[in-house]
Amino acid sequence: MPWFVWLLAAGVLGAAEFFTLTLVFGLLAGAALVAAVVAGVGVGALGQLIAFGVVAAAGLAVVRPLALRLTAQQPVVREGSDALIGKRAEVVREVTATRGLVRLSGEEWSARALDESHVIPVGALVDVMEIEGATAVVYPRELLP
Repeated sequence: MPWFVWLLAAGVLGAAEFFTLTLVFGLLAGAALVAAVVAGVGVGALGQLIAFGVVAAAGLAVVRPLALRLTAQQPVVREGSDALIGKRAEVVREVTATRGLVRLSGEEWSARALDESHVIPVGALVDVMEIEGATAVVYPRELLP
């Protein structure tokens, strides 16, 4: 029944990986699965421990650094209205602290000024600082540092 113990260990380690997302416990769970197969074939306890150790060491030394490097190179992709933050827009109707209208990515958006004291005239260029529902919160381009 040692294979069952290894399967149980793999399940526990897999659950730990689910909660931590470090890839360490997942690789150890994979090593425990290999040890379960080795135990199922009939290899003794020493062989099982060696199989577990070799697979765990290989995973932690080779697979994890590669996976971390690949995920670190992936740029953060913003979707939906979050993708509009940082974009430039043109004022279509004067923008104040409470109302206004801008042309943003070919569409007209309701807008309000980030700074309540600003009144942004028609034709001015603004940067979108945030999106609140269907309203773009904007800041005049010429005032940016």
